[in-house]
Amino acid sequence: MSQSFRVGTRGSALATTQTGWAAEHLAQLSGLAAETVLVKTEGDVVTGSLANLGGTGVFAAALRQHLLDGGCDLAVHSLKDLPTVQPGGLVLAAIPPREDVRDALCGRDGMTLDELPEGAKIGTGSPRRAAQLRAYRQDLVIVDIRGNVPTRLGRVKGMGDTLDDGSVGRATQGDLDAVILAAAGMRRLGLEKHITQYLDPSIMLPAPGQGALALETRTAGTDHAELDQALARFDDLHTRLQVEAERALLNALEAGCAAPIGALARVQENKLVLDAVACNPDGSEVMRRSAAAPLADVAAAQALGRELANGMLADGAAVVAGLA
Repeated sequence: MSQSFRVGTRGSALATTQTGWAAEHLAQLSGLAAETVLVKTEGDVVTGSLANLGGTGVFAAALRQHLLDGGCDLAVHSLKDLPTVQPGGLVLAAIPPREDVRDALCGRDGMTLDELPEGAKIGTGSPRRAAQLRAYRQDLVIVDIRGNVPTRLGRVKGMGDTLDDGSVGRATQGDLDAVILAAAGMRRLGLEKHITQYLDPSIMLPAPGQGALALETRTAGTDHAELDQALARFDDLHTRLQVEAERALLNALEAGCAAPIGALARVQENKLVLDAVACNPDGSEVMRRSAAAPLADVAAAQALGRELANGMLADGAAVVAGLA
């Protein structure tokens, strides 16, 4: 039997960095060597708004097909990019400890959100971020942007030419006052020096699963007993319970990443606490709710997410967020 395993990844700098981190840990835990397999996905080559592309899953489909076809032994995803319904034949074998969950503002001249001038232009491709920004400051001009992390940073005045690896949306430079990015991705790429403010979840709740990686395998396993054991050891229970609650909420709201929904679970003493927000896309209305349950297993975490979602739906969340 081969003494190495193949890890499928997208080709962006962030994807390969995340995959390299996970593969290195799995190699140490399993005693096997890791090989990286690059897979180009629709989201990497199709231009236009992410929301209009279908949002959730646009980066994952080709990678998942490659895994199902046996082209790799496992795939590494940003969990927030995955649809909430797991496809047949594949399983999330490990969710390692989560990185920083927050959204990060990268502003010109070191500015924070409150310091940006009236009418400042902020770039984001996320309706969730856009809606919460508008709710916080109605005067901001939100610009829909695409591209990898360095490309987006290059849109901010004064950031200069940032490294670029051929991303969608890279034609324009220096036209914005700030961009919003996931803190986890910035930290994984070593670009946290460009962050001018970590946005508190009271201002901006992150996407369900933000900051977490998902290591996906075929349901039958990987053909490497050592790798299967390593994946089980790499799984972090608290992270898994948090993201299961968040994703169950998103699923019950029947929303994807193109919807202005934020959710964040945390372990507090012996409880799992889940905060959620549903926003009108224009920021004019915001519904925030919270619920808690005893810290238990995945089924209990999912039940917490569904319970909070059902309460929000009863209070009109679908109308608020434009899901109805």
